[in-house]
Parts: sequence; C-alpha cells; structure tokens
Amino acid sequence: MDLHHLIYQSQALGDFGAPALAALLQRGRAHNHAHNISGVLLHTFDGRFLQVLEGPRTVVRHLYYHIILSDTRHFHCQVLGEGPIARRSFAGWTMGCRLAHAADLRALLGEVLADDLGLTHRPYPRAQLLALLEDFIAQPPGATEPAHLLDSPPTRHQ
Repeated sequence: MDLHHLIYQSQALGDFGAPALAALLQRGRAHNHAHNISGVLLHTFDGRFLQVLEGPRTVVRHLYYHIILSDTRHFHCQVLGEGPIARRSFAGWTMGCRLAHAADLRALLGEVLADDLGLTHRPYPRAQLLALLEDFIAQPPGATEPAHLLDSPPTRHQ
C-alpha cells in the first residue's frame, strides 16, 4: 500500500463548540474507517484545527482536496506537510481528537499569530513536525485540563 500523510491547519468560521465537534468526529470517524484513513485532530478553544491524515495516497489527497477544502465551516486551510510515509503515526485512531490551546499550536509549530486569519507557519521538515505532534499526543492532558469525552478508544488499521 502506498501510505501517505497530509498535515494541515485551518480556522473555524464562527462558533465551533462541543456539539459541532462531536458531530464532525462522528461523521469523520465513520468516513475514515470505511476508507482506511487514520489520524488525529487537534482543536483549540478559539476554533483552530490541526489535523494529520494517513492512508492510501489517492484517498488522503481526495479527502483533503475535494472534501475538507470545500467544507464551509472553516477557512484559511494550509497544508503544513504532505508526502509518503513508511508507517502510520496514529494507526490506532480513525480520527483521534485532542483539545489544545492556541499556545500549544504555537509551541508545536514555532509560530506566532499573524493576523485574524489564523496561524502562519515556519516550515518544518515533515518528519520533525510529525515527531512533535506524536510527542504532543503522547502526553496526557494536564491535571487542569477538562476531560476530553470526545476521544474514542483507538481502532485498528491494517
């Protein structure tokens, strides 16, 4: 199988609270399970998204370029990294989800807030960015963080 990943960020258009996130995760997980896609979604309280998609190249690219980009619930979509991978980093999740703070994304990406459109990025080599994301996801949420009831147990991918 030609494994591929795509990492992108975007900004929600308007309020994107817990009910909207839960609905997005339910639909996304069903779609990803049916299409052999794994990955993780980081969502900030101010409506930013950072997502890693992993799976067959044509399926991942179709999902991003034909479905995600046309989703009117967000804007300022920006690919941070894309390319072939030897193994899945988030194989256990059809769409893991982790709440984050804007400061977490700035720390992960070495970024500063540019303007109202969201984050701009300083390019990382893809492997370095992926390693930073893996480390972030591996850390348990802090003791002061609310429990994340939206994160479901991992599911297996072949």
